[in-house]
Amino acid sequence: MENETHALRLGVLASGRGSNLEALLEAHDQGRLAAQVAIVLSDRPDAPALDRARRRGIPALVIDPETTRARLKPEIEERYVSALREAGVDWVVLAGFFRIIGAVLLENFPDQILNIHPSLLPSFPGLHAPRQALEYGVRIAGCTVHLVNAEIDQGSILAQAAVPVLDRDDEETLAARILEQEHRLLVETVDRLAQARIRREGRRVLWGETSPGITRPNGGD
Repeated sequence: MENETHALRLGVLASGRGSNLEALLEAHDQGRLAAQVAIVLSDRPDAPALDRARRRGIPALVIDPETTRARLKPEIEERYVSALREAGVDWVVLAGFFRIIGAVLLENFPDQILNIHPSLLPSFPGLHAPRQALEYGVRIAGCTVHLVNAEIDQGSILAQAAVPVLDRDDEETLAARILEQEHRLLVETVDRLAQARIRREGRRVLWGETSPGITRPNGGD
């Protein structure tokens, strides 16, 4: 489509079902996202996220991590970088990617990798964030879109959304409500990144004005 010339190109890394990937794909299809998914990469050949991409004709590749350890080896990261570069990716989105990335990816995409985490960072980084929130007894939980750096869930925050913690909540119900907000927040943040530059002052991210001439696919507002 003619106006897709201006679309931000995304490389999505996913290990699981890919519901956040699906949120991006649906937003693009509906004209709500000034970005398009150019490639999906996974460390797991059975990841449903791969099928979500292939059904839309999006390249979807498996890059074997060659280890059960969470942290990717530098030589494996080089293969991810090569695939992302070949696809002409502008930004990398970690959408349920269960590996820890390191220097190779970070140096090749400086401040161009984002992650979505199911807590209001800096509270409850790492695994099982909704469970951590319940165990701590907080009354407000939520999700965070942040830049990725060398520390787990410690990068500068781009956007956050809050949800109440209800007395009847268990880990499953709280996680489900947070996930609904993840889908919305990720789409809104990526769409904003496609239209405005960001700059950092220390840990703070400051948003610039929306760039003129940016159009969403299908003529969306």
